[in-house]
Amino acid sequence: MAQDQKVIRRQKLRWRIRARVSGTAQKPRLSVYRSNSDIYAQLIDDATGTTIAAASSREKEIAAIAGNKVEKSVVVGKSIAQKALALGVSACVFDRGGYLYHGRVKAVADGAREGGLKF
Repeated sequence: MAQDQKVIRRQKLRWRIRARVSGTAQKPRLSVYRSNSDIYAQLIDDATGTTIAAASSREKEIAAIAGNKVEKSVVVGKSIAQKALALGVSACVFDRGGYLYHGRVKAVADGAREGGLKF
C-alpha cells in the first residue's frame, strides 16, 4: 500500500524542521498538529522528552465556542500561552510540524503571541 505523496512530503519537511528546532525547559518547543477537524498544540521540553503543557480545540471550553476552525485555532494559541505563563514559561520556539505557516497554524502562533508568549 503506497502512502499518499502529500503525507510523505509533510513528513520530510517535519524531519527537516526538527533537525533545526529543539526545546529546553526554559524555552520549550511549541509543536502544532493540524487534523482535518481539530488543532492541537503542545509545549515540549526536548532535553527530557516531556510535554509541559497542551491545548486543543477538543477541550470543552474551546469546543463550545461558536466559530470557524481558524477562530478556534486562535483560542487554542491563547490557551497554551495562558498555561505556559502559569508554569513560568514566557518564551518558546515554534515548530509548525511540516505545515505551511498559513491559516490555522499561523492563527495558533498569533494567538500564543497575543496570550504573552515570545517566539
